[in-house]
Amino acid sequence: MDPFVQLVKSANYLVVFTGAGMSTESGLPDFRSANTGLWTAEKKQYLSSTDALNNHVQEFINFYRQRVQGIHEFKPHQGHYILSEWERNGLLKQIITQNVDGFHQEAGNDNVAELHGTLKKIHCETCGKSYHSEEYLHENYSCDYGGVLRPSIVLFGEMLPEQPFLTAEEAAIKSDVFLVLGSSLSVSPANQFPLLAKQTGAKLIIVNKEPTEMDGLADFVIHQSIGKVLEDINFKLA
Repeated sequence: MDPFVQLVKSANYLVVFTGAGMSTESGLPDFRSANTGLWTAEKKQYLSSTDALNNHVQEFINFYRQRVQGIHEFKPHQGHYILSEWERNGLLKQIITQNVDGFHQEAGNDNVAELHGTLKKIHCETCGKSYHSEEYLHENYSCDYGGVLRPSIVLFGEMLPEQPFLTAEEAAIKSDVFLVLGSSLSVSPANQFPLLAKQTGAKLIIVNKEPTEMDGLADFVIHQSIGKVLEDINFKLA
């Protein structure tokens, strides 16, 4: 058995950390990719900010309506379902995700700390009332009380939500194996959780198609498709 598979199999407290690469394998475009669709990477970053919400609301809504369409057009891939199986079997204790597509929950995972919020929901910027994001697909952009409806995600210029952050911090400290799937580990403060896990004694495994800033700290680095790696691990765990 491969050493990293044995590491996963013997884990007492396995934590998985997922980034954009987990979603792109479902076909969902990485919104940061430059010059795709109607917006450049620079424009996308601006439209993901509180400034755009406050000062260019129609452009902001048009951008996020397309992103909401994306999460309804694409579905979880086999790797998502494998993680759900691991949770049901008691192997996987916690998912920490930078993704906002809700695919982990759709695949059946319950223990998911969404660091950057979710596109599955929208809420009123004024009163906070929550709605399903399908309201955007029906071109409903205003609350019953008149406020602007915005995605329930973290925009540039906002803090990470406290409870998911604390859940992720606790899980990183408790973990004895910390598995990164599809993250460049370049976005702060989310990228501090693998580092925290390593500092508190966990073995660190990084699966990403491209090198990351933390490859030098990892016990195992695998530059392959996430789905293929998870299927291989799952087969060898059986």
